[in-house]
Amino acid sequence: MYSFDPTEEQQMLIEAVNKYAANDLRPAARDAEESGELPQKIIAKGWELGLLQASIPETYGGFGERSAVTGALAVEEMAFGDLAGALAVTTPSLFATPILLMGSEEQKREYLPRIVEGEWSPYTAALIEYAFDFDPNDLKTTATLEDGRYSLNGEKAFVPFAKEAQALLVYANLDGQTQAFIVAKEAEGLSISEEREKLMGVNALPLYRVQLTNVKIPAANRLGGESGCAFEQLLASMRIANAAAAVGVANAAFEYSRDYAKEREAFGVKIAQKQAIAFMLAEMRTEIEAVRLLMWEAAWELDTGREDAVKDAYLVSTGAADMAMMVTDRAVQILGGHGYIRDHPVEMWMRNGRGFATFTGLAII
Repeated sequence: MYSFDPTEEQQMLIEAVNKYAANDLRPAARDAEESGELPQKIIAKGWELGLLQASIPETYGGFGERSAVTGALAVEEMAFGDLAGALAVTTPSLFATPILLMGSEEQKREYLPRIVEGEWSPYTAALIEYAFDFDPNDLKTTATLEDGRYSLNGEKAFVPFAKEAQALLVYANLDGQTQAFIVAKEAEGLSISEEREKLMGVNALPLYRVQLTNVKIPAANRLGGESGCAFEQLLASMRIANAAAAVGVANAAFEYSRDYAKEREAFGVKIAQKQAIAFMLAEMRTEIEAVRLLMWEAAWELDTGREDAVKDAYLVSTGAADMAMMVTDRAVQILGGHGYIRDHPVEMWMRNGRGFATFTGLAII
């Protein structure tokens, strides 16, 4: 049976990330959203927390061991400060973590040290595609083996920092299975959109469209080498990370609207004493706690190699997307007219919360 008490190391990490989220991410979130850019010094400070480095063994330049539970705790705390900031700081994990989990020994030794031993650098990954029926297990982007090299063709969406990326991990359909391929930024046939994606939320996170036209890469650049990778494990890690971020955003909206309700008076009483408001707050908290518990369980199952990890990762990702939308929407309702203006952050959290149904692939633990 797993414990609900974090270890001493996890507690120290939670406190450090919470301090960063409260003192750095949250105060900068609104200006970053409006300007479309998160200050590099804030990203660098988040990188210095060592979340990725702590999950990489010393052999490859890090100083710890990977734990999905620890990763989920950290992502939740960081997203509590700001979702775009959390995704920006953790973007290199999209490239490094799959290599750590599924890469060949040569791939680990070539890429992991250069990522974790230096300053934050934009290594990224491309999973999401433009399709109303997008399915990570049935991608439209294809990979074919030709004369000892793979040829990649397709289009990807929502690729963070693609324009500045040193390399991308591109997911493609190879003989009916989703596999990942390391693509260098100078690869012929790889093109990045000039304009960024225009979304309802996370505007501080630079997202781009990526086009692959007969991109040729060595066979050795297939993640895991000739044997490939077990994509369902990587997808489970992405889904749990997505759920953790959703819990963080929802909890931010809940706490803000709860505190507002305790201070706001209407007809001589605090609106928190109104039954309609109190019921909304209770339901918001209940849904957050339910999803958080399932998220912890799925992460624990992933760490311990349980068969249910993949299933529960899917369930929590789906549930978290619905929960985040409900909680953030109700936060706006509780603030009334104030919820719709930019003087308060709940409208931004609601816009961000709407995206979790499509954000799988923007974070990984």
